[in-house]
Amino acid sequence: MLSVIIPTFNRAGFIYKALLSVVRQTCPCGEIIVVDDGSTDRTGDVVQRFSAKYNTPVRYFYQKNSGVSAARNRGIAEAANDILCFLDSDDWWDERKLALQSAAMAAAPEYLISHTRETWYRRGELVNQKKKHAPPHGDIFSRALAMCVVGMSTVMVRRQLFEEYGFFDETLLCCEDYDLWLRVSAKEEFLLIDEPLTLKDGGRPDQLSVIHRLGMDTWRIRSLCNLLEHCGLQEEQYQLALAELRRKCTIYGNGCIKHGRPEEGQRYLDLPRQFIKHTP
Repeated sequence: MLSVIIPTFNRAGFIYKALLSVVRQTCPCGEIIVVDDGSTDRTGDVVQRFSAKYNTPVRYFYQKNSGVSAARNRGIAEAANDILCFLDSDDWWDERKLALQSAAMAAAPEYLISHTRETWYRRGELVNQKKKHAPPHGDIFSRALAMCVVGMSTVMVRRQLFEEYGFFDETLLCCEDYDLWLRVSAKEEFLLIDEPLTLKDGGRPDQLSVIHRLGMDTWRIRSLCNLLEHCGLQEEQYQLALAELRRKCTIYGNGCIKHGRPEEGQRYLDLPRQFIKHTP
């Protein structure tokens, strides 16, 4: 059986559609868990109304605002099943997603995680994705260094993954998925279900990718430093990660200097040097 975990924060206008896409799956899930991370709108009322209308029990947990990582981690802790799926509350699924993905996972038990392609909209208009956004299969580590190449709402995960590699880092305000997939992909291969089974509508100012857009690479830099220092990379992986750290620090550091923050900029330009002799 599957557990579907939906973290949410002030998504009263979106979560109904997300929930509806779960109950319309051709393969029913075992439970739906909504973790409300301190919403101040009517998100809880919408969940209750949905549950009553569709006669579908939804396990609803309300907590003080602690960030999306804490909400997902709470969902993992509360889930009753060993196969976990994540759906952001402003995304939705193709009705075949759970059926196709669970069948693929059952046929390939060596994989701890699978993901799917996505269809992207921006303010309701279909977005043509660039080649660099195509999700990878197998050893994704080198692709995962530059950017997050695994959509959070696309994944199906065996609980064992979190037992072996840890949970979402609750100190990160964003890029928490980038951080986790880096840790996992250093050791594990990812199974791609090569169909667009997850749908997203972006471009809104309330999304984390927009809120933290200007400083997003500082969180990725922090993740790369942690990866280099603590994750026991193989030598080739270490050098790839160090090269990506240099690239990100150079871009961000020079940007700081250009915009009148020379001390911050120099600090980032100097940062990669501490890892040059710090080989695994």
